Amino acid sequence: MSIGNTGLETAPLPSPFPEGWYFVASLKEFRKAKLVEKTWMGENIVVWCDEDGQVCVAEAVCPHLGSDLTPSGGGRVCDGRLVCPFHGFEFDATGECVATPYANPPKFTRLRVFETRQVADMIFAWWGVGGREPQWRLPSELPDQAGWSDLIITTLRFPGHPQETTENSVDLGHLRYVHGYDSVKRAEKVIIEGPRLESDFDFRRTQTIGGVAKFTTDVSARTRIYGLGYSYVRIREHSIGMDLRLWVLATPVDGTLIDLSLASQVKEIRRPKRWIAGMGFLPVGLRAPLMNRFMSTFQRHDVLQDLVIWEKKRFIPRPRLCRSDGEIMRYRRYCTQFYPDPGDSPSPVSIKAGGSVG
Repeated sequence: MSIGNTGLETAPLPSPFPEGWYFVASLKEFRKAKLVEKTWMGENIVVWCDEDGQVCVAEAVCPHLGSDLTPSGGGRVCDGRLVCPFHGFEFDATGECVATPYANPPKFTRLRVFETRQVADMIFAWWGVGGREPQWRLPSELPDQAGWSDLIITTLRFPGHPQETTENSVDLGHLRYVHGYDSVKRAEKVIIEGPRLESDFDFRRTQTIGGVAKFTTDVSARTRIYGLGYSYVRIREHSIGMDLRLWVLATPVDGTLIDLSLASQVKEIRRPKRWIAGMGFLPVGLRAPLMNRFMSTFQRHDVLQDLVIWEKKRFIPRPRLCRSDGEIMRYRRYCTQFYPDPGDSPSPVSIKAGGSVG
């Protein structure tokens, strides 16, 4: 297939569901509802927590006679167990059927469950090609929460693919042209070790606030990517002396749409270098939460700028790159490991866009 007379070949990406760890839900969602239902990686799933804090992410189908286990289908949680609305079969957080209303639970009756991991009040689950067990882990060290604001999570849904959105982490050229960053430069060479990719860069940016005041930031960003669904960015804003955390989490929904979630935190700001910009006029306890809200607005704005392009772009497997395009092809070679066996992967589709609870 070609575009006009350019001769550029386009193709669907290998699979809408690359292997890896993907965001499922936040603890805040559990506080609102005991049983959460999602369409995730092309699967209808339910998520709940037992009375000991163990999280279960499971396919929303009862193995007894196929009843829908979602809240909208009548599924519910009682005493930490998922209860089927059809015959009252009860499942614990390991997925095992542990009780029925009228007989001993049948042996070997289990839900299909997905292995989970918790990072900073967020639940992730492993999706393996052909049901494979996890081939690698998310970082073992949990980010310290002492002195950090609560997470703000913003999710945008649109037609896309996690390989395309994550490619932005090495595409420094678009930071200048799309987002207006100045003095963008790579701080260290890109490092790839198995499923981990490190991309560090510095930049400056001037933004207008309220159409009047100008706010210039001087930023160092240290990005750690684990697969195509988990990007963690440590950010230092030098002019204020402010530390931020940003997770960029791309999660396929149904093979066409993805959920792109931005989760951010700001560390307590005790002695801002810029008194006004660092909100030095506010009590210390209010600075980080308000700054987190302020910064999350800009983060969402950046994604909306990208979204216009992601929704319309096509995947070109052999792009005509220039010398300043840097590590794009190296990144794409890195991505191939997340499509381990095309024969076992879901059929390719044409994409228009481009633990326990503590």
